[in-house]
Amino acid sequence: MDLNREPTMEFRAAIPADHTAIHDVNSRAFGHADEADLVDRLRQDGDALVELVAVDGPRLVGHILFSRLGIEPEAARPLAAPVAALAPVAVVLDRQRHGIGSALIRHGLEACAQAGIGAVIVLGHPEFYPRFGFSSDLAGRLRAPFSGPAFMALQLAPDGIRDGDQVRYPTAFGDLA
Repeated sequence: MDLNREPTMEFRAAIPADHTAIHDVNSRAFGHADEADLVDRLRQDGDALVELVAVDGPRLVGHILFSRLGIEPEAARPLAAPVAALAPVAVVLDRQRHGIGSALIRHGLEACAQAGIGAVIVLGHPEFYPRFGFSSDLAGRLRAPFSGPAFMALQLAPDGIRDGDQVRYPTAFGDLA
């Protein structure tokens, strides 16, 4: 399989009419409603920054959400740009391993850069996310509730990540907030 080949389908911003299908895609992809409920809470709290869907004909087959991530500077210096958390990315079971998730990530990162987001943080598979430029070494420069190879960051703008800054997840993330 060519991971750089983009599926022939539509990738677009999510709209309110998609919300029920998005909830279903996330619930089915993860086998429970936790991620789907997280998406709903992030939207309700106004923390959703970039939300995209993959649509094949009339069927919504994938979803990705980038939400607001609080960053408390180690020193008194303003942030150059907002930081986002990537969570979740989901693809319907019968379309997984066809490049849809990778395409959603590429389109999402491009949309984040266009929206002026300076960096993206993800807690994910250490073998998967580095192909998009994510680095656990970069994330290791932050103070956060996570560490290790699954906690990764990608800088989209200069100074998007700064040594010692404290990561604060939105309240929708529960214990991480």
